[in-house]
Amino acid sequence: MNAHAAGQRWWHGATLYQIYVRSWRDSNGDGYGDLRGVIGGLDYLAWLGVDGIWLSPTMPSPDHDWGYDVSDYLAVHPDLGTMDDLDELVAQAGRRGMRVLLDLVPNHTSSAHPWFVDARSGRGAAHRGYYIWADPAPGGGYPNNWRSVTGAPAWTFDDASGQYYLNNFLPSQPDLNWREPAVHAEFGAILRFWFGRGIAGFRIDVAQGLYKDEALRDDPPAGKGRMAGRSGLTQVHSANRPESHGVFRDWRAIAETYSPPRLLLGETWVSDLARMAAFHGHGDELQLTFNFPAIFADFTAGALSGVVAETLAALPAGECPVWTASNHDISRFPTRWCGGDEAKARLALLVLATLPGTFVLYYGDEIAMTDVNIPAGGSRDEISAGVPAATVRDRARTPMPWDASPSAGFTAPGVRPWLPIGEHAGSNVASQRDDPASTLRFCRDLLALRRAEFGGTIAAYTQLPGPPGVWVYRAGGVVVAANFTGEPACLGELAGPLLLSTSRAAARPEPAGQASRLGAWEGVIVRGGGAVT
Repeated sequence: MNAHAAGQRWWHGATLYQIYVRSWRDSNGDGYGDLRGVIGGLDYLAWLGVDGIWLSPTMPSPDHDWGYDVSDYLAVHPDLGTMDDLDELVAQAGRRGMRVLLDLVPNHTSSAHPWFVDARSGRGAAHRGYYIWADPAPGGGYPNNWRSVTGAPAWTFDDASGQYYLNNFLPSQPDLNWREPAVHAEFGAILRFWFGRGIAGFRIDVAQGLYKDEALRDDPPAGKGRMAGRSGLTQVHSANRPESHGVFRDWRAIAETYSPPRLLLGETWVSDLARMAAFHGHGDELQLTFNFPAIFADFTAGALSGVVAETLAALPAGECPVWTASNHDISRFPTRWCGGDEAKARLALLVLATLPGTFVLYYGDEIAMTDVNIPAGGSRDEISAGVPAATVRDRARTPMPWDASPSAGFTAPGVRPWLPIGEHAGSNVASQRDDPASTLRFCRDLLALRRAEFGGTIAAYTQLPGPPGVWVYRAGGVVVAANFTGEPACLGELAGPLLLSTSRAAARPEPAGQASRLGAWEGVIVRGGGAVT
C-alpha cells in the first residue's frame, strides 16, 4: 500500500489505546483523571508506540453512568477539563504522530439533556418525538416485556404525561427515537462539529441498539452463553434492528468528506460474527467493529484460532478486523483469560498484536494490569448494582499505577482517588520501564515490530499446522507460533530468524535465532515465510 493510501486508512495495521480518562492521570489533585493528565502522558504513549488514542466519554454528564449519560454532545465535561484542553490534546497528539478518537453515545441521552427535559414537559413538546414513549399495556403495566441491562424493566413511567419512556440502561438514560428525522439531523451536526475540530473519529457506543421494533413486540427468552446478559431475553426487538445500518451509511458518507476519512469504530455487541460483519455493509458503513465473540472466546489455541478464521471469512473483502481483549465494561484479560499469570498475558499480547487489522490496547494492558477488588459499598457504578463482586465493572476501571508511591503516581500524595488503587508496588509503569525483561518493555518491542511489519496494511493470514495446543500462523512476512499449554512443545524448526519471544530470557539458545522448542505458554515471532519443519 502506498503512503497516501496508508494515510487515508491509517488504522490498517495500527494500534489504538483506550484511555478511561478518570483513571489515567490526575493533573489537579482532585482524585479524578482529566484531559490535562492525558496531555501529560502523551510522551509515554509515543514511547510505547501507539498510533491513536480513544478517550472514554469526555462530554458533559451527570455521571450516573460516568459519561455514558450525555447531557451536551457539543462540549467537554467540566470535571475533565475544557474545550481548549481537548483542542490542545488533539494538537499535541498530532505532533507525536497520534490521532484522537472520542466516545459517541447515540442510543440514549441523559435525562438531564435539554432534549429530554423538554420532551417530558408534555405530549406536545417540540422534542417529544426524540424519545420512545408508549401508553401502558391494556389493563395497565409496562408496554411490553423489554428489560434493561440491569435486568429491571426497560420502561419508566412519566406521571405528568401518563406514558412510559424506554430506557435500555438506567432510567436516567432514556433511549432516543431514531425513527425521528430530527434525531438524524442532530447527530449529523454533532459529527461535523467534532470532525471539524480535528477529532479523528468515534467509538460508537451500543452501535447495534439504535432502532427498536416499531410495534414494540416482546423479546424472546435468551439462550445460555456469556453474552446473554442479565435481562434473560434476546434483544430481537428492543435492539439489533436492521434499520440501524442506514444510520451508519449516512455517517460514513459524512466521514468520507474529510481527508483523511474519519474513523467509525462500532461497539457491535453481538454474539454472531456474520451480524458483526454486516455492520461493515458493502464497505460503506463502519470501518471497524469490535469482535465480542473473540473477546469472550476461551483462552485456547483451538478456540481463538477458530474465531479468527471465522472472522476473516465473515468480513467483506478488504474490510479491517479489530482485535482487543479488555475494555471498561468487562474483566481485564490478564484476569479473565490468564488468571493473573504474566506469561499467559504476554502470550495474549503477542497473538493479538500479530493478527491482521487493528489492535486495541486498554490502558494497563501493556503492564498486564489485573482487576482490582472493590470493597463492599465501594463501587461507583450504578449499572453494576446488585451483581456479584467479581463482575463489578469498576474492577477494570481503577487508577493506572504509574509508580510505586502510595498514590501510584496517579494523583497527588495524600489524595484519595475516585476508585481504589490496586497492589502496585511490584508492578507499575516506572518499575517495568526500567526492566528490560518486563511486560511493558516486551509490549513496546511488540508494537514496534507490529508497526514495521503491518503498518498501513491488513496483513495476509494463513494458519499453519502445529502440535496440539500450539497455534501457528503466517501474518504478512512473519510466522507466529503460540504455545497455549502448560508444557513445552516441540516444533521441529521454524525457518527464519527469531524476531521476538514472550520469554523473559535475555537470549535464547538457538545460535541461528531459530525456534525449535517452545516453553510453556511461550510465543515466538520469526522472520520469513517459513513453516514448521
